[in-house]
Amino acid sequence: QVQLDESGGGLVQAGGSLRLSCAASGRTFSTSAMGWFRQPPGKERESVAAISLDGGTTYYADSVSGRFTISRDNAKNTVSLQMNSLKPEDTAVYYCAAGRTTTRLRTTADYWGQGTQVTVSS
Repeated sequence: QVQLDESGGGLVQAGGSLRLSCAASGRTFSTSAMGWFRQPPGKERESVAAISLDGGTTYYADSVSGRFTISRDNAKNTVSLQMNSLKPEDTAVYYCAAGRTTTRLRTTADYWGQGTQVTVSS
């Protein structure tokens, strides 16, 4: 079992930056790939980024590639998402997620956080 707690969401102007953090508790973090999903208003949840257990493999959705960076600190049981050059279409509830592999985290996850709101104004 793992519990995931996100922080760092908020309101930012287009072109700005935000950094999301996720603190994980439980042994599963040390054996899991980690990722971030988002759910824009009125739309389905989608995968944004994922990182393997050792950090050597990452995945990014095409819509965020080159603007977002995922990282993890296994000593602190945290995973972060640095979001730069934000656009209004990045507005969504962002969820921290854990799964067996980065491939799995391209579509779904085994554990979810509660979500944090990110709003990008134009």
